[in-house]
Amino acid sequence: MTVGTSSAAGTRGAGRQPRRSPDPPPGPCELGLDPDDLPDGLVVADEHGYVVCFNAAAQRITDLPAAAALGRHLDQALPLEDLEGRRWWQLTDPYGGLATRVRQPERNLLLPGGREVLVTARYVRTEPAGPLRRLVVGLRDTEARRRTERSHAELIATVAHELRSPLTSVKGFTATLLAKWERFTDDQKRLMLETVDADADRVTRLIAELLDISRIDSGRLEVRRQPVDIGAAVGRHIQAYVASGQPADRFLLRIEQPLPALWADPDKIDQVLSNLIENAVRHGEGTVTIDITSAASPREGEDTGTSVIVSDEGTGISEESMNRVFTRFWRGSKRGGTGLGLYIVKGIVEAHGGTITVGRAPGGGAEFRFTLPVGAPAYLA
Repeated sequence: MTVGTSSAAGTRGAGRQPRRSPDPPPGPCELGLDPDDLPDGLVVADEHGYVVCFNAAAQRITDLPAAAALGRHLDQALPLEDLEGRRWWQLTDPYGGLATRVRQPERNLLLPGGREVLVTARYVRTEPAGPLRRLVVGLRDTEARRRTERSHAELIATVAHELRSPLTSVKGFTATLLAKWERFTDDQKRLMLETVDADADRVTRLIAELLDISRIDSGRLEVRRQPVDIGAAVGRHIQAYVASGQPADRFLLRIEQPLPALWADPDKIDQVLSNLIENAVRHGEGTVTIDITSAASPREGEDTGTSVIVSDEGTGISEESMNRVFTRFWRGSKRGGTGLGLYIVKGIVEAHGGTITVGRAPGGGAEFRFTLPVGAPAYLA
C-alpha cells in the first residue's frame, strides 16, 4: 500500500536528530488501500527510526501536519510519554531492545500537552529475532472509549439508585414483620406483604432491563421467531388496563386488513407494546390510539411488513428532545423510572430488523411508530 505521499527535508538543529528523506514507499497492496482511508492513526518508521508514513487520522489525533512528521525521527515526531512522565520510546527502546518482540499491546500514553491516546505497535522484522525493518504504530483517540465508560458508570449509578428504594422497603417490612408479627392484624400483614411483593417485582424488572441492555450493547439479544398475532397482543394490553380501572373508551384499536403474517419473538414484541402503551397512558392524555397496518418492509428483499403506531393526545415531546428519546436515561418532563425503557424498545425492534421513529401525533401528542419485517422463515418463502 502507499505509505507516504510527501517527504519533508529538515535541517540539523542543536540537540536534535536530523531529518532524512523517507525511503521510497513500497508498491500498493492488492486492495489498493490508502493509509488515509484508515479510521485509526497510522505511523510507520523505517529501519533507522525515521517516519515514512503519517496518515490523515494520525494528523487529526496528534494535531501535527504530515509534512512536519515525515522524515523526522520517531521520538521527535511522536514524543509519547507514559502516565508517569517517562519518555516512551526511550523506555521501550524498539530498535535496541529485545529482538524477540513482535508487538506492543495497546496502552494509554500521553502526547505533549497531556492529551491521552491509545497506542499499539507492531515490530516488522526480516526474520525472527532479526533486526527491525519497520515499526508500525497505531493511534486511537480515547474520546469514544471515555464516552462508553461514562455511559457504563451512569448505568451502574442509575440502577443502584433504583434498586436501593425497593430493597430498603423489602428489608424494612420483613424486619418489622419478623420482630412484631403478633402486634399486627391480618389486614396490616397483608398490606405489608403486598408491598413487599410489588417491590420484589420492581427489582425483577430492573434486573431484566439491565440484562436486556447488556445483550443489546454486546449484540447478543436473541430473537426466537414464531407466528405473532399482533392485533391480539395489543388487545390483551388494552384489556389489562381496563381491568385495572382505565375507562374502555380511552383506547382506540384500529387494524387494517389484511395484515401480512408476522414472525417475531412474541415475548419481546409484548415488551415493546407494553412500554409504548404504558408511556401513552401514563404520560399522555386523551385517547390512546393504536393503529396496525401493513407497510413497506424495512428489510431489503421483502415487500411488506407490519407497522404499529401508538399515539396520544397529550402535549407530546418537544422538538429538541426528539433525537434523544431512544438514548439511555432519557426522561421527559413528567417521566419517572430509569429512562431505559425506550432504549430497550429500540434495541428489540432493531434486533428484529425493524425500525422505530417518534414524532407528533395528529391530536398533538406523541406518536411512536415501529415497523417490522414479516420475518418468515426460508421454508415458507
